[in-house]
Parts: sequence; C-alpha cells; structure tokens
Amino acid sequence: MANIRSQIKRNRQTTKRQARNKAVRSEMRTRSKKAITAIDTGAEDTAESVRLAIKRIDKAAAKGIIHKNQAANRKSRLMKRAVKAGTAAEA
Repeated sequence: MANIRSQIKRNRQTTKRQARNKAVRSEMRTRSKKAITAIDTGAEDTAESVRLAIKRIDKAAAKGIIHKNQAANRKSRLMKRAVKAGTAAEA
C-alpha cells in the first residue's frame, strides 16, 4: 500500500480510468458482436446494428481507448463482412 499522498491519488485515478475504459471497450465489443450476428443471420436491422457498432468503435478511438488504426481495421473488417453478406449498410 502506498504511503505517499500523490501515489494514493494516482492509484484512485487509475482505478477509475480502468473501470471507464473497461465499460467503453465492453460496449464496443458487444455492439460489434450484435452487428456480426445480424449480418450472419440476415436480420432486418442489420444496417442499424452496423451503424451503432461503427459509432462505438469511433467513440473508443476518440477517447484513446483503442488506437485510431485499430479502429479503422475493426470498421474495415465489419464493413467487408457486411458487403460480402450482401447487406447494403450505410455507415
């Protein structure tokens, strides 16, 4: 356990940030999985699912939780999958 006040504060900040980052990352993964499921099953709301997944990926990149190139790769893979399935998804 830290004895220095600044380190105690730093530990509190780190814990808060980890929780926030975990929530954003989890939401992003959930949206992506739902979009992939919708694409594979050919659901009616596929375009909306893909749009929401891309939105979450962009938000995670903007907040610095994932790198912008990683966000681009994830979006590219998702869109490629949607196009291959024949879904006209507007992003």
